[in-house]
Amino acid sequence: MIRVLLAEDQVMVRQGLKVMIESNPDITVTGEAGDGKAAVDLCEKQTFDIAVLDIRMPVMDGIEAARQIKARWPQIKLLILTTFDDDQYVMDSLKLGVNGYMLKNGDTESLIRSIKSAISGGLSIEDQVAAKVMPSLLQHQTPAETADPSLTPRERAILTCIGEGLSNQEIATRLGLSVGTIKNNTSQILDKLELRDRTQLAIYAIRHNLV
Repeated sequence: MIRVLLAEDQVMVRQGLKVMIESNPDITVTGEAGDGKAAVDLCEKQTFDIAVLDIRMPVMDGIEAARQIKARWPQIKLLILTTFDDDQYVMDSLKLGVNGYMLKNGDTESLIRSIKSAISGGLSIEDQVAAKVMPSLLQHQTPAETADPSLTPRERAILTCIGEGLSNQEIATRLGLSVGTIKNNTSQILDKLELRDRTQLAIYAIRHNLV
């Protein structure tokens, strides 16, 4: 069972999200918070697999909550709820290495898919969110920039898959390798490129025309 911490300051929206999330029998909301600080406090008392955080909340916003949760409980996956007006917030959370971005007005299927993708190691970015933030993300990059030449063909293939947001299992299936091999190679790529996490790998893949 996937245990979810749900943080959203609007009670009716939070209740609606809870119903959507728990429509899947494998997922349950075991903690609710109305602001980022309350979400962090809950992590001290309970065990969660993933935190679904609204960006704009009183007392402490979702970005700061994500930063603190990631620093103190790195095993907890992080899914950010965004709106079309949150471009800079999304950019900031990208730098933190969160596991996904879901529009608050998205459908149940997309929300469930994003949660499961994050849990399995994927990076899920809603298409409409990606379309808005990627131009800003890439605007300072040189289009002709090439990937590190020390990357092996297998590592480049794995990077491409990560850039597409695939989970380890999905990458393993596509490349005909074991999940363990994918995990080991991903760790090696992180070390080789001196990057911190999977989100940075996905951004690297996009910036270097591997996707």
